[in-house]
Amino acid sequence: MKKILVTGANGQLGSEIKMLAPNYPNFDFIFTDIEDFPLDQSEVIVANFKTIQPDIVINCAAYTAVDKAESDSIVADSINHLAISTLASLCAHSGAKLVHISTDYVFDGTSPIGYTESDLPNPKSVYGVTKLAGETACVKNCPESIIIRTAWVYSEFGNNFVKTMLRLMSERESLSVVNDQVGSPTYAADLAQVILTILTATKWEAGIFHYSNLGEISWFDFAQDIKEIAQKTCEIKGIPASSYPTPAERPAYSLLDKSKIIAVYGIVPMDYKISLKKMIERLK
Repeated sequence: MKKILVTGANGQLGSEIKMLAPNYPNFDFIFTDIEDFPLDQSEVIVANFKTIQPDIVINCAAYTAVDKAESDSIVADSINHLAISTLASLCAHSGAKLVHISTDYVFDGTSPIGYTESDLPNPKSVYGVTKLAGETACVKNCPESIIIRTAWVYSEFGNNFVKTMLRLMSERESLSVVNDQVGSPTYAADLAQVILTILTATKWEAGIFHYSNLGEISWFDFAQDIKEIAQKTCEIKGIPASSYPTPAERPAYSLLDKSKIIAVYGIVPMDYKISLKKMIERLK
């Protein structure tokens, strides 16, 4: 029975993997989070890794407070970069496989078309810079690792755009939402299934892959869809990102091209609206 270590198990993606774990009785899942597997303490990572001796590591843990990272770069780097360097080295030396989750923020958002895995990263925020450094360390220290870049993740677990919108739509008569940042949402439950599909595939093909749900929308469009599905009456107004300044710069266009993961692993991404309906139903 393969032993699978999942870090960041209480986050959105880790929680969704927990939900799916009973469907995979051939895997022995060990779910850890910051309390028992702190990614900002390398000596603890090493000690715990040697105790657990996993066959596979799914790293869902990350410093994801994008704006806070601008003034907290040392901690963000220790979690998003240095910890990944340590984990990747441990996996390489022990022969364990590593699946690491990254982000669309490694790109600058100036592309007119969806980003492919071979497009040159150019992060514009501390969060993006630290996540790219983590990717680089991952590839360098454990060339057989799989890195999955994703975007706009939401789930019924944790804090995210969908849950925030649902709450605000219940509290307010109108909302202003950015309408000039475009991408595609990712339902964490779908991403969790993708990871487990890869782990049970007949082949292991290392490298970087892109995954999100299908669709090309703005945050404003996303909010409108949430309103429609949840049958809210709140008025949604579109505003430019310049009217809502944030410490960290967001990519204006961060659609991820999913051709590679479809071709290599036969993954069929779900339309974002179908997944959004499923998530809102589960919340009810």
